[in-house]
Amino acid sequence: MEAIIKSILDNDLYKFSMQNAVLKLFPEAQVRYSFILRSKVSFPDNFGKILRTWINQMGDLKLSWQEKTFFAEKCKYIDPSYFDFLYGYRYDPSEVGIIQNGDELQVNVEGYWYRTILWEVPLLALISELYFRMTLEKPKIKSVEEQVENNQKKAAIFNYSNIKVADFGTRRRYSFEVQKQMVEDLDGRMTKGLFVGTSNVYLAFLYNLTPIGTEAHEWFMFHAAKYGFQMANELGLKHWADVYNGSLGTALADTFTTEAFLKAFNMKYAKLYDGVRQDSGDPFEFADKFIAHYKKLGIDPLSKTIVFSDSLDPDTAKDIQNYCIGKIKCSFGIGTNLSNDVGVIPLNMVIKMSAAKPTPEDEWIPTIKLSDVDGKHTGDVKMIEVCKYLLNIK
Repeated sequence: MEAIIKSILDNDLYKFSMQNAVLKLFPEAQVRYSFILRSKVSFPDNFGKILRTWINQMGDLKLSWQEKTFFAEKCKYIDPSYFDFLYGYRYDPSEVGIIQNGDELQVNVEGYWYRTILWEVPLLALISELYFRMTLEKPKIKSVEEQVENNQKKAAIFNYSNIKVADFGTRRRYSFEVQKQMVEDLDGRMTKGLFVGTSNVYLAFLYNLTPIGTEAHEWFMFHAAKYGFQMANELGLKHWADVYNGSLGTALADTFTTEAFLKAFNMKYAKLYDGVRQDSGDPFEFADKFIAHYKKLGIDPLSKTIVFSDSLDPDTAKDIQNYCIGKIKCSFGIGTNLSNDVGVIPLNMVIKMSAAKPTPEDEWIPTIKLSDVDGKHTGDVKMIEVCKYLLNIK
């Protein structure tokens, strides 16, 4: 049977860009990741065993010379030495632990951060596609022709409203083939310049597109474990800028709530970074906060961009775009609605860093994330309370 994960590049760009930064700055750091299922799902019998088989096969993946050449050419902000490292990289399946108790699934990853950082996205994509294969849940959109028609309708909305869109759909896709077809359709049907690329580097390779992405929440979560909550945002911004010298200049703002991030996003970083990404909470309130923040610093908000990426579809993107016109530039990273809109209920799941050991001499430190949505905080409960106290979060 054809592999579900076909390439090391079948992953989101921000995993590679963070891996490069980790190699430079934190090569001794160790981390743990945990699978979190946000809704009740019954996994079929033997799901864990079959998942293990597919994970073991990922140990054979390696970067091709053609993939390496493409990646290095498209992402010149990454040093050539990194691509040499990636050319020799292999997944180590022993880093992944799987336990299935009845219909419940536990997945954990542990090891050096520079190695284990690549597991999250393909693991989620693998779990999603395998789940729909094994449950035989029938999609309402059953043929390629129906899928193409659905994608073309979305492309028409994006074109009509002049919406800039990137595909962010790898983690919860229905299947690789569905995501691949969607990227092909949007690239072919959208007005030139509006489909700005895909976060999936392998699909970017297949269609000669621009890989899109910067950093994820784990970047700031690790900084909190190493430097403390009060310095995590500022040092996360500083270290990213140190590695990329102004490239990849979209900062993720909500790891410990946007309010806490704004306190660290001073004149230096507000000018240095091209903009920010919104990934939780009310997008309109988020826009208002950053418009006001830029104005307070004497920066024209229209010189900056917000990338919206939280649970979007074409209609919500259109509403947000209309709200931002004349106030601040915006673009959209749309995930599940593009890659898993075939008439099934997508799995509401994430894999998050759960602990970090910044140096060999350190103890394991729980890592957490505070969302801009109440009730969506993840991680150790006591550590969440410590964070809220230190950052004065109500």
